Amino acid sequence: MTTTHEADEDARNQDILIYVNGELKPRAEATVSVYDSGFLLGDGMWEGMRLYDGVWAFFEEHMDRFFNSCKAVSLDVGMDKAGIAEALRQTAEANGMVTDVHCRLMLTRGVKVKPFQHPSLSRSGPTLVIIMEHSKPVETLSTRGIRLATVPQVRGLPMSQDAKYNSHSKLNCVIACLQAEQAGADEALMLDPHGFVNTTNACNFFIVRRGEVWTSTGDYCMNGVTRQKVIDLCRADGIPVFEKNYSLYEAYGADEAFLTGTFGAQTLVSEIDGKTIGDGTQPVTERIRKLYKQAIASDTGAAL
Repeated sequence: MTTTHEADEDARNQDILIYVNGELKPRAEATVSVYDSGFLLGDGMWEGMRLYDGVWAFFEEHMDRFFNSCKAVSLDVGMDKAGIAEALRQTAEANGMVTDVHCRLMLTRGVKVKPFQHPSLSRSGPTLVIIMEHSKPVETLSTRGIRLATVPQVRGLPMSQDAKYNSHSKLNCVIACLQAEQAGADEALMLDPHGFVNTTNACNFFIVRRGEVWTSTGDYCMNGVTRQKVIDLCRADGIPVFEKNYSLYEAYGADEAFLTGTFGAQTLVSEIDGKTIGDGTQPVTERIRKLYKQAIASDTGAAL
């Protein structure tokens, strides 16, 4: 088994300092209360970001999603974008981190006075945690690819739990991941409530058919920053790209398939439900990878 977040082992990660509500604590001492809303209920939002030569790639886009999500669930961040940027700077500097760094920025509604659901029981302010790790995707993610299995767990309707929230409540995706693992695959391919191909348990999903790039409508999936970058880059470079409904029939017959996410950028999909995708060549995916690297270089000034 492999995952879309498979990284090279790095011993330095055992000694990282983690930001917890303004304090930098050794990994073994970085804890939150068992009364915290995130632990009790999964009540919180998070962002995953990558650092390139000291600059967070697509920072504004990530912050827009983060602050919009928090506003939508009446979660007070407790600081503005500049405050978040400063907390990120402090954490990276304390860890001596400059590049090949992955960050998980997490905010919960904070510690509750009683272990129950009502948001009014969180009275001491939010809990902000920043975990940064030295993290470089393993080479096989870009060469061998990921095996997907279609699972019965679906991405639900916005009125149940909108998949656009990057929330701590990830049980829906965890169940899908378990179903895929039990089917002998690496990750899950999830359908939408109408049976159309939607996303995986961890990433957005794309296929390539006859030179065209297809992805879901976006109605039932996390609208990933990398997903949108790929769509924008295709449009700017003249690659036909469509956000549309399509079924497993089209996915099985695709010439190429790939996943998008902040960690892995564009990860190849080698098979779906035991069916090999394409003939082993990925000309369109490779073209998109090059365009994406150029976009990161333009945004961060990093030499990639």
